[in-house]
Amino acid sequence: MNPIRRIQEFGQSVWYDNIHRSMIHSGELDTMIEEDGLRGITSNPTIFEKAIGSGDAYDDGIRKRLRENPELSARELFFQLAIEDIQAAADRFQRVYEHTRAADGYVSLEVSPDLAYDTDATITEARQL
Repeated sequence: MNPIRRIQEFGQSVWYDNIHRSMIHSGELDTMIEEDGLRGITSNPTIFEKAIGSGDAYDDGIRKRLRENPELSARELFFQLAIEDIQAAADRFQRVYEHTRAADGYVSLEVSPDLAYDTDATITEARQL
């Protein structure tokens, strides 16, 4: 048996702390869910920064959004791209969510670390996300 999947026998759920557009579109995430029993994904702005900055997987999305709205701030652009990936990944976890009766099947995104000392802004961003 797959050792990662075997962990479930002990009542544990494996979540992956990484996300990248190419893993969603290539089927890698689907494989991790189906074969490895992946139960969710956590992410944060730093993970997305690395994903967006490496390779060209985000280039088309960036160009499209900037064509549609040239005044888009870097922060707004970032969150549009990140949320698109979070939503696409969440779609992949729909069956896990249903199978586990909402115990697993989530995709999380942490709020920006630059809000660490601003409680109100942290709460606002968390609600927006």
